[in-house]
Amino acid sequence: MKEEQLTYEQAYGELQQIIADIESGEISVDLLSEKVKRAAALIQLCKSKLTSTENDVQKILDDLKSTN
Repeated sequence: MKEEQLTYEQAYGELQQIIADIESGEISVDLLSEKVKRAAALIQLCKSKLTSTENDVQKILDDLKSTN
């Protein structure tokens, strides 16, 4: 699944799995770099989605204030 098609929950879930695998030692040294890169991409995606949502909510709140 492409990153832009992932929901926040899917990206966060995958990130949690990567972290669990790293902490448990289930990832080989050969795959570690790949998993860390994927985790970084997922973190960026989650951050972007959170920022976008925060901006949307703030705009809605600002619009509500201006109509009163």
